[in-house]
Amino acid sequence: MKNNYLLAFLSSIILLLAWPPIPYSSPLLLVAFVPLLVAIENIMRGSYTNKGRKIFGVAFLSTFIWNTGSIYWVYNAMNAYLPGYVSILIALIPFGLAPLLMATVFRLYYQLRKKKSILYSFIGLISLWLSYEFLHQWWSLSFPWMSLGNGFANFHQLVQWYELTGVFGGTVWIWVSNLLIFLMVWQKKEKVEGFSNKKLGFILATVLIVPITASLIRYNIYVEHINPSEVVVVQPNIDPYQKFGSISPAEQLETLIHLSEKVAKPNTEFFLWPETALSSPTGINEEDFRSHPIYDRVASFLDQYKNGNVLSGIESHLIYDEPKTGTARQWGNIGYMDNFNAAVLIDRSSKVQFYHKSKLVPGVEQMPFGETLSFLKPVFAHFGGTTGGYGKQEEPSVFYAQSGIGAAPVICYESIWGNYVADYVTKGAQFIAIVTNDGWWGNTSGKDQHLQYAKLRAIENRRWVARSANTGISGFINQRGDIVQKTEWWQPDARLQEINLNEELTFYTKNGDLFVYLGFAGSLLALFFISVPKRKKSNLL
Repeated sequence: MKNNYLLAFLSSIILLLAWPPIPYSSPLLLVAFVPLLVAIENIMRGSYTNKGRKIFGVAFLSTFIWNTGSIYWVYNAMNAYLPGYVSILIALIPFGLAPLLMATVFRLYYQLRKKKSILYSFIGLISLWLSYEFLHQWWSLSFPWMSLGNGFANFHQLVQWYELTGVFGGTVWIWVSNLLIFLMVWQKKEKVEGFSNKKLGFILATVLIVPITASLIRYNIYVEHINPSEVVVVQPNIDPYQKFGSISPAEQLETLIHLSEKVAKPNTEFFLWPETALSSPTGINEEDFRSHPIYDRVASFLDQYKNGNVLSGIESHLIYDEPKTGTARQWGNIGYMDNFNAAVLIDRSSKVQFYHKSKLVPGVEQMPFGETLSFLKPVFAHFGGTTGGYGKQEEPSVFYAQSGIGAAPVICYESIWGNYVADYVTKGAQFIAIVTNDGWWGNTSGKDQHLQYAKLRAIENRRWVARSANTGISGFINQRGDIVQKTEWWQPDARLQEINLNEELTFYTKNGDLFVYLGFAGSLLALFFISVPKRKKSNLL
């Protein structure tokens, strides 16, 4: 078994090297699983006992090292303000949960191989992996950071076809390439030819060359329709752990305004301020916001810009007479309060638009699985969350300026969901506005990965991305996924950019994650075959 564990370790190292933010390394993903697949095949064909457990073990080892090495910054953030043992325990959830699901996929693949031929089993493996990635996007412990298709964010020139498939298309591409190479390697290793190596080589060349060539052509000939709008993004660089300690809300607001004024022009249309940029120790009631001093100061600032709009993150709440939502909590004798991590659009009219973040961070912003994990509420409260969880809205909503421009107010973590961001675009968003605060993680690769993933949203929807980070990296990404401007880490800054608005919808925007539906169908068939009693000995190759 020692050699099999070494092969699994080799796969994890290749996956780590291929993952963002290492530039131009993503093609390694197309071969990264081959050593692990060889290890699994060795176990299947060997004289081992408990083969299923051993396959699960080598798969978990490989994916755990890759997963943990890529998102180590989760622990870095927690360790800043939690005791060491508590940080480790909580970090084990994102570190270990995805590898457990990935290893389960390989375990089911082994079960399928005992019933069906290798080609059917390959289809089952890809389908089961797609289903795992979808599950990890939509259940209460969602954390789709490590979806395979995200790996091409560091070499976006190769995946311009995400405008057709989204990141799940990248996942399929990676698996098809790995499985073809594995077959060729295994046949050469065992000196057998169950499938013609010439045919396999031709199919592999087609699988690699056609998407890459088509993507590079699309990248080089893509021309944006000229529909300009001037946008300012601001990075105030306020320490998120000392937000109400070292600087008052009024001073924070003046910092945002001062940085905005340094680069703005009279015809600037949008000022983008980061997540929770507008806040108050006493809270901001959305129903009374127009009478709040913050609103008055922002409105006064906009008097200089006749077409100006401020799109900002805001910490807000609503008060109800009765608990209208599952997240509303008793608030003294007043009633029930719902807290929101929200975005707001303020213009020179009397209208104020709010959006409540929907994709909430498990543990920090919402309690996963409701009351089942309620015993962890005090721990999560120490990490910037609320013991009751934030309120949210179920669907995205678009902010519309008086001029009719539609902006997608995407808050932090939400930018990881391709299908969710596409929903903004189908509802009229002409550009994507990401407001975030990546300072919780410190100067780690987390902030770089978060920025690079936004490139994929630009390609999928062919929309400019304007990104305002409190402490992280702010900047602009064009419709091809190129980072046109960006700020430096831990430096207060503001950038002005003329972007092109777009109203056309891509195939992906209109149709969503079609590969997921195919994956579901394949997974159901795979589980059916696994459950059916074995009738005859299957042909492993």
